Amino acid sequence: MPVSRYTNFPRPSRRRRRLFMLIMLLLLVWIAFFDSHSLYRRLRWGYEAARLRAQNEALRQAIDSLQQQLQHGISDEMVERIAREQYGMRRPGETVYRVEE
Repeated sequence: MPVSRYTNFPRPSRRRRRLFMLIMLLLLVWIAFFDSHSLYRRLRWGYEAARLRAQNEALRQAIDSLQQQLQHGISDEMVERIAREQYGMRRPGETVYRVEE
């Protein structure tokens, strides 16, 4: 009858096994939620990074659009609209009435 090599080692008791499992569970909970680089924080950072990438792409598109407008030049109507709306300018003899919502 063959003898196993592992028969000489004592089997861990149930109490030790439970203690080991409890320690492992606490370690996993710590890593998942309480560590400075926890899984929860990594998920939040990943979502924030994706949101910021999307925002950067939208801003890049806006910059490209504005650069194209500058290359084509600004029309006189556009200059007049900007001067009236943003700077409150008016033509001589003109009365401006502001309507606020």
